[in-house]
Parts: sequence; structure tokens; C-alpha cells
Amino acid sequence: MRWDHLAENTTDAGDATGRDDGRAAASGPRAAALFAADAVTSRTFDTPEFQGMTFHEIRARSVVNRVPGASRMPFEWTLNPYRGCSHACVYCFARKTHSYLDLDTGAGFDSQIVVKINAVELLRRELASPRWRGDHLAMGTNVDCYQRAEGRYRLMPGIIGALRDHANPFSILTKGTLILRDLDLLRQAAEVTEVGVSVSVGFVDRELWRTVEPGTPDPRRRLDAVRTLTEAGIGCAVLMAPVIPFLGDGPDQLRATVRAIAEAGATSVTPLVLHLRPGAREWFMAWLGHHHPHLVARYERMYAGGSYAPHWYQRQITRQVHEIAAEFGIGPPTRGAARRITPPVPPAGGTTGTTPGPTQLTLL
Repeated sequence: MRWDHLAENTTDAGDATGRDDGRAAASGPRAAALFAADAVTSRTFDTPEFQGMTFHEIRARSVVNRVPGASRMPFEWTLNPYRGCSHACVYCFARKTHSYLDLDTGAGFDSQIVVKINAVELLRRELASPRWRGDHLAMGTNVDCYQRAEGRYRLMPGIIGALRDHANPFSILTKGTLILRDLDLLRQAAEVTEVGVSVSVGFVDRELWRTVEPGTPDPRRRLDAVRTLTEAGIGCAVLMAPVIPFLGDGPDQLRATVRAIAEAGATSVTPLVLHLRPGAREWFMAWLGHHHPHLVARYERMYAGGSYAPHWYQRQITRQVHEIAAEFGIGPPTRGAARRITPPVPPAGGTTGTTPGPTQLTLL
């Protein structure tokens, strides 16, 4: 699951295509287990949105992954076209995965992005295989498939198109507003299969956002995306995650966030308290010590039992959020909420009707 060395970065000053020929062999049996080819191409770009970032383009052996049986996730299969994430969320649980490739789990996770450039090809092959049973595929559950890299590599249109063509159910969880680029494809897919879209908004506090999620769109912009998706017939849920203890869990903060989610027209809201797995825990605690040193001891006590906050605290946050949500006419997700969009049925006279489509999806 590692490469031993990477190509020296080549910089394409002002070149929007990012062309280069720099390659390095991914040597050893561990590398062969991850990559279908014997090379990695590393690129850097001088455009402002990619300053300080390196993209490692690989031809992966697989893009569809089975979720371990012991996982808490309500799905069995995931699809991840990227590793690493420019959203740079200080709490991101996926940071540990960068260590599998001998890459840094701190700043390296934010700036060293692995791109599976053959993701669409691999997915189409998997979907066409007689072994594939048409199971639900969850995207955005590890790193965000609509992070900044997607604006350049454009893997998601091909991925959604493949899922549409095979009428394969899927869901997307994102903090990125770039999902709106693919709105037409989402609508097309929703006409033939179950599609779920959820946007992650843990808080609307701008000061907190700037420090813990510096690479993400403003939470209010994400809620604008929720509104746009819902108005387009793709009902959008909100995962209110993470609720950050002592920084984003005040009653006024919870109320402001739930109110904004409801006003955006979200189909449901699901709170999720911050969890700190190994890899993410060290990075987050270092950030906490720098920005909020007075909270370090409280966090050490709260998370002394492991990666998750105490059950009593999780239940308390869930109860508070659901009570506030009920005031604003929004509730938790309901089983079976993800549906197909039913195309309008022409009336007897041949004129297209205006039958409203059912509400679409939730991820969790």
C-alpha cells in the first residue's frame, strides 16, 4: 500500500492543462498492490487555487472498496477517486490513510493529493462485471470527491454518468459547492435509480469555519447549494458534522445552525459529534493547543476513553438538535427517503403534465 519514492515535481507555470512527462517507478510489492501501472506522475500548478499543492496521478487497481464488517457505516461499498483533501479540515478522520502511502498525515494530507485518473474506466468495468450485484455505492465518505482537485480532473461527471447508465444506486456526501456543476447528471441519474445527496455543515460560525475548515466553501455557500439542489428536485439532507465540543456546541450556535439548515430547505438534519481517530487526533490536538490551549485538558478528559465523545454527550447534542429542528419543521432522516425522480406522465391529450417528483434522499 506504499510507494517508495515519487517523481520530482514538475511545475507548469500558467499551463492550464498541467502537461508534463515526469514519472517515477512505484517499486516493490506494496506499490504493486495499489497501482495498476508501474509509474506515478506528480504535478504542481502555478494557478492560485493550487499553490503549494502536489497531485500524484496514479492508475489504480481498484476504485470500489468494501466497507469492513465492523464499521458503523450504513452502506457496504464506497467509491473514492482521491486520497488526501485540500479542504484541510483539522479534524478529518481520513488523515491516517495518508500514512499507508508514507505521506504526511498533517499538512501533507492537505497538499499531497493522490488522483486515481482511471477511476471512471475502473468503475465502468466493475459495474459491467457479472459479479457486481448493483449494490449502493457511497461517495465522499473518506475524502471529499468535490474538493478543489475535482475542478481540474473532472472525474465525477464520468462517475455519475457510469452509475446512471447502469441504474446503480449511489449517494454523495460533500462540503463542496462544485457538486452544482453536475446537477443535470444527478437529475438524469435520479430518473433511473435511487440517488442520495448530503451536504456537511457542522456550524455557521464564520470564525470557527476559517480556522478548522480553511479549504472549504463558506458554510452559508454550502447551504445555498442545498437550496439549489432541493429546488431542482434533488432533495438534499444535511449532516450537521462535526459538532465540536466547547467551540461549536453552545445553545445559540446550535440554534443558528439548525435554523440556517431549515431555511435552506434541507430534507433532514443529522448531528454528529466530533470524533478523533488516530492520525486525526494528533493533528487536531496540536491545532487546539495553538488556538485554544485552555481546552486541551478538557479534550483529554472527554476523549480519554477513545476516539468518540462519551455517549451521554452525544445523546445530549442529538436531543438538542432534534428539539430545535422540530421547531423549524425539519426532522431526522427517515428510512427509505432516497427515491427516484419520477418523470412527468403526458396526459391523454399528449401535453406534458407537471407531476411533482418525490423528495430525494439522505445519506445517513
